[in-house]
Amino acid sequence: MTKVFLTGASGFIAKHILRELLEKGYDVRASVRSDARKAELEALFPDATLEFAFLDLTKDDGWAEAMEGCDVLMHTASPFPLVEPKHPDDLIRPAVDGTLRAMNAAKAAGIKRVILTSSCAAIYKDASKPIEAPSDEHNWTSPEDPSVGAYEASKTLAEKAAWDFVAENPDMALTTINPGGVFGPSMDARYGSSLEIVEQLISGKFPVAPPMNLVAVDVRDVAMMHVAAIDLDAAKGERFAAASESLRILDMGRILKDWDSRLKTPTREMPGWAVGILGLFVPLLKPIRANLGRNHAVSGSKAERVFGFKFIPVDEALIASVKSIQEFQS
Repeated sequence: MTKVFLTGASGFIAKHILRELLEKGYDVRASVRSDARKAELEALFPDATLEFAFLDLTKDDGWAEAMEGCDVLMHTASPFPLVEPKHPDDLIRPAVDGTLRAMNAAKAAGIKRVILTSSCAAIYKDASKPIEAPSDEHNWTSPEDPSVGAYEASKTLAEKAAWDFVAENPDMALTTINPGGVFGPSMDARYGSSLEIVEQLISGKFPVAPPMNLVAVDVRDVAMMHVAAIDLDAAKGERFAAASESLRILDMGRILKDWDSRLKTPTREMPGWAVGILGLFVPLLKPIRANLGRNHAVSGSKAERVFGFKFIPVDEALIASVKSIQEFQS
């Protein structure tokens, strides 16, 4: 039986991947950072036979031993803050070094198959194309561009590090899954940064919507792609945008308002000129100001063609997000 080593197993996406792996009959060794996270997964999967390893992205301790006997590395662990760090390297170094730490441990354990969770953030800010043009897997975010934030740089540099690693180790087959904003149902009350965006959107924290679009995907599709890639030869050596649709944040709010009129979603979009002025002084608006006019759309057509499925519509993913937030906040 194929054994999968799943890093960051208590994350929002990783929990769905873990469920998919178990349902498909894979043996799983899951890495977590604490006993509390281990207990969290045991509560979600009480009937599963799970192995655990306690690992830290920033430390070498235990990585090589943890992967012994595994056949596949599924590396999902990476920091995802909603606020820019004071020092970009506080985010970039754990992402890049953690990826290389996992890849080196996989090589030492004789693992030949690697599935890496990257992001559309590693795709949509390619300085070589017009900012209004959409993107696909051929595009790479330019980390040195002034509009690129620490998270976007961290995902880009970590993914590039993984591709460089397998170029030097051609016996290893890499696939990267690059999700946009990941929405959909949460499996427990700790849903992290992904659904916090929706939480802010429905609670009145956005009196007006930022003038930007966002590429979105359902977490269930993201999990399916990770697991399906393990044995799919056509996925080897490829990157796949997990992207259902791109829509403006204002339209996300309208979808949810139409579903439940009580939600405090914004009904207007902040004018670009206002962002241009206020972004000089308001920290939260500075990254939006730096990206005025940018099209964040990324095509998911390659994933649908190769994996043979259709993405869950974004409105379903958003509504499922709200249902989870309401359930776990009640």
